[in-house]
Amino acid sequence: MKKAMIIGAAGFVGGYLIDHLKDDMNWEVYGTKLEIEKIERKDIEIYNLDILEKKEIVKLFERIKPDYIFNLAAQSSVSLSWKNPILTVDINIKGVINILEAVREIKQYNPKIILIGSSEEYGNVKEDEIPVKEENNLRPGNIYAVTKVCQNMIGKIYSSAYEMDIVNIRAFNHIGPKQAPIFVVSDFCKQVAEVEKGLREPIIYTGNLGAKRDFTDVRDIVRAYSALALNGKKGETYNIGSGKAVSIKEILDIILKNSTKNIEIIRDEKRYRPIDIPIIEADIEKLKKITDWKPEILLEKSIKEILGYWRKNGRSNKKI
Repeated sequence: MKKAMIIGAAGFVGGYLIDHLKDDMNWEVYGTKLEIEKIERKDIEIYNLDILEKKEIVKLFERIKPDYIFNLAAQSSVSLSWKNPILTVDINIKGVINILEAVREIKQYNPKIILIGSSEEYGNVKEDEIPVKEENNLRPGNIYAVTKVCQNMIGKIYSSAYEMDIVNIRAFNHIGPKQAPIFVVSDFCKQVAEVEKGLREPIIYTGNLGAKRDFTDVRDIVRAYSALALNGKKGETYNIGSGKAVSIKEILDIILKNSTKNIEIIRDEKRYRPIDIPIIEADIEKLKKITDWKPEILLEKSIKEILGYWRKNGRSNKKI
């Protein structure tokens, strides 16, 4: 049975990756989390781990010797990266070096390491570069994106210099139930659910609705992760996305269409990012050439389920 270690398993994607590897792939799954975090599943081994503590990573890898290591530990919010750049750099760059160095310290051990990057690495993509291929110029436009470009370069260097089996992934925007409302789709759905419950006025405050992004359901994303763990080539980078960009306005329109209330839209200057990229859309041909993966869950289905999640799990009904 294949053994997988998910570093940073308590996050949004981590829970879905645990479910997929355990239930769909029948792998032996181990996960790490911060001490303050919780993981719902009780049928996998969970360890408290700070990726800034390399000695602890070495101990864990020596004990379990996973065949596959997925690094999901990251400060993954673009907006938070502007507010706390030092934390973002520590986790996203120092943390990944600690993981790779921990593997190097263990003799005769060469697991497949999957480093999760982001479409934000491409930055200010030009119109004639859409859809974006992996070899496209990188023009990161925020602190988070810079750290992920750095991670990608580190992965390539370690793969080449030390013959480590490292695959880099550039995941485009993923969505799904349980995602934190600091991300746009979850944020809108949470606001709409609260309007429906009478917890807030029928108004949604928005940032830039013209920006276009490539959204994929997180359950499709984690299937691509396992496909690349099995088939990804050492030192290579692969895009994961739907291959079709949609505007934030289109997303909001779908959410409002599925709402039980009439809601007013007001633009809020505070929600605009210092730098925002007009369009990001994935070219996924490289991924499709080596796997049989393709996205299966339709955007509207994802949005309906996210809205349903907030209707069920948000704050209780209360009159304004």
